[in-house]
Amino acid sequence: MFWLLLALSVVASVAPMGLFIAVIWWLDRYDREPVWLMALTFLWGAVGSIGIVFVVSVVATGVLLLVSPDSVELLGGAIVAPLVEEPTKALVLLPLLLSRHFDNTTDGFVYGATAGLGFAMTENFLYFATSGLSGDPTFWLQTVAVRTLYTGVMHASATATVGACIGFAHFRGPRVLAIGVVIGLCCGVGIHLLWNGLLTMDAVGGTGGSGFVVNLVLFPLEVLLVFVAFQFCLWTEKRVIHRELLLEAQDEGTLPSEHADILSSWFKRSFSQSWLQTSTSRSAYIRTATTLAMRRHQATLLGDRPTGAFYRERVLVLRKELASYREA
Repeated sequence: MFWLLLALSVVASVAPMGLFIAVIWWLDRYDREPVWLMALTFLWGAVGSIGIVFVVSVVATGVLLLVSPDSVELLGGAIVAPLVEEPTKALVLLPLLLSRHFDNTTDGFVYGATAGLGFAMTENFLYFATSGLSGDPTFWLQTVAVRTLYTGVMHASATATVGACIGFAHFRGPRVLAIGVVIGLCCGVGIHLLWNGLLTMDAVGGTGGSGFVVNLVLFPLEVLLVFVAFQFCLWTEKRVIHRELLLEAQDEGTLPSEHADILSSWFKRSFSQSWLQTSTSRSAYIRTATTLAMRRHQATLLGDRPTGAFYRERVLVLRKELASYREA
């Protein structure tokens, strides 16, 4: 039975996280992130962050054993784990800031959630395999259900919140970025700490499972709030695309004004057939126009800062590229 449960643990840890990532990628409908970059982000969460968390957690547990042996279980689960895991998962977002694919709050949300789901996959496998040692399929199924639908989603939500704050602050200067990192980590650690704290309360305080019941009720509301925030990010992205392309049409004549309405609507640009010549590559035109809108917005945010020169140059290049599609 153990070997069967071990094999099923691999499937149960990988498949749901892959499905969650596919849903997030699909929901990011205006400017989807490259699959290869999301895969690297996921790999960091699944392997890189897990390794660092393991080493730091061992050291922290050793220190707690020396200082306060009676509080190891309480502080280790409720305090140390969130404080160590959230910054470690979010580390991957810092090099991503150098990527031309990290454009805004939505991108930060997507990359953060991807890193969190990678971490959850590896952690879930360890828990699933451990529960399989009991040889009890019922206990194993309970573990899979709770950790997939709750703990896995918690990791994604917490790191997505960190990413969203970093994405919002990305082009607003070093000081705002530093504030965004701090606020994001506080929110992410808070989500994680609340989940772990209620579970630890049951384990240490003998509350008879009331903390777990509160988690089952409270956590879906937290996830709903995070989902609403994600939808607001998408709505903001839609507004940016519409505004920047409308200004581009009015000021430069690079594209027709009506294209601003179409390109900022996922439904219109996906299913309307008459707005673009059949000889023009629809996907290339959409990608170029969307990127042009993003670069215009980023150049405006950066202003006269030296880093804004790259984005202003990219605006000129994309403008010519978009015009070439229409001329063709």
